[in-house]
Amino acid sequence: MKLKLHAAALAAATLLALPAQAQTEIQWWHSMTGALGDRVTEMATGFNASQKDYKVVPVYKGSYPESMTAAIAAFRAGNAPHIVQVFEVGTATMMSARGAIKPVYQLMKDSGQPFDPKSYVSAVAGYYTDSKGNMLSMPFNSSTPVFYINKDAFKKAGLDPNAVPKTWKDFGIAAGKLKASGQSCVYTTGWPSWVHVENFSAWHNLPIGTKENGIGGIDTQFTINSPLHVAHIQMLGDFAKNGWFTYAGRRNEAEAKFFSGECAMLTSSSAAQANIRKNAKFEFSVNFLPYNDTIKGAPQNSIIGGASLWVLAGKKAVDYKGVAQFFNYIARPELQASWHQGTGYVPLTNAAAELTRKTGYYEKNPGTDVAVKQLNNKAPTANSKGLRFGNFVQGREVIEEEIESVLAGKKDAKTAMDEAVRRGNEILRKFAAANKE
Repeated sequence: MKLKLHAAALAAATLLALPAQAQTEIQWWHSMTGALGDRVTEMATGFNASQKDYKVVPVYKGSYPESMTAAIAAFRAGNAPHIVQVFEVGTATMMSARGAIKPVYQLMKDSGQPFDPKSYVSAVAGYYTDSKGNMLSMPFNSSTPVFYINKDAFKKAGLDPNAVPKTWKDFGIAAGKLKASGQSCVYTTGWPSWVHVENFSAWHNLPIGTKENGIGGIDTQFTINSPLHVAHIQMLGDFAKNGWFTYAGRRNEAEAKFFSGECAMLTSSSAAQANIRKNAKFEFSVNFLPYNDTIKGAPQNSIIGGASLWVLAGKKAVDYKGVAQFFNYIARPELQASWHQGTGYVPLTNAAAELTRKTGYYEKNPGTDVAVKQLNNKAPTANSKGLRFGNFVQGREVIEEEIESVLAGKKDAKTAMDEAVRRGNEILRKFAAANKE
């Protein structure tokens, strides 16, 4: 009897000594810092607590260009992460990294996970789908440019703060009155190329380039020197000459000029709202971008900025099943609604936007639904669903250099935009040559 008890005790001790079944670790490289980085960690922690088979490990890898470059290098070295966050202008570069990615639509299909790309906000999903509508990467943090006004400055200038300029013609009238009222900075913009070339094009259903803005093939060319593009950039140059436009820089520097009260009007990211709300000592409103009412069909829809999550190739099937589960977890309406409300980024899915509306959030926080409405203003067209140009980080820099020359009065808009196309096309040709099928 004692022998049997001893054997049973030994067996029990052995079982207790055995390690628990190991979780499969999913590496997620990202570029979020500060509060946004905390949100990323919360997402991973929430998923890890929701099941026992997988552990998502978020790792900050530097800026967008740095993390993308690091992930591609890691793939070539055989130690790539499962997921990498890549900004939208890196889409073509990721696609051209042959064999390095596993498209999201294929990932979800192979993993047997429920997945409906139509449940995503169309203007968001369209940016990351191919010409056949297949989703290549998972939308993550998306924003779109919107139009902010200082309502107190409008009142001081004798303008109705609730009659916000809808067209650029009306904008010019308001700008003149603001200037006359003593406003030191009438208007400024963040992200000049994104707002005034890329989104101007989409908002007016104009092509940025051939082949569906590069989505239909890498042998594309820029078309941003059309008469309508030139007229828009020349308008900005005239605004600068009149003292109505103050240039702040190529990124989001303009936002501080607005929330400090220096500038009365701003076009910049919808994701700036939380920061503006926190810092502004005046009443402001968030509105649709102005449009050129001489262009038939305008306004169309705006396009997004931000980043998506790419899945890298070469992992085990069990790993991909975990990635697919994680993607479905972060797409849940309640989580997306929380992400949208806490960050200012747009919700990825229509269900999350509807959930936010039902809670009364939009009524309590006027303007927070403008980005979603603007993206969904009309069904995206071949001209307005996004862009996919090779090495567009460099292409955007060229565009911004040429816009700066117009704002400084060094070039007329026609000369500048012709030069932007010439220089930009050189970058596109080099990319195409390096990535021939």
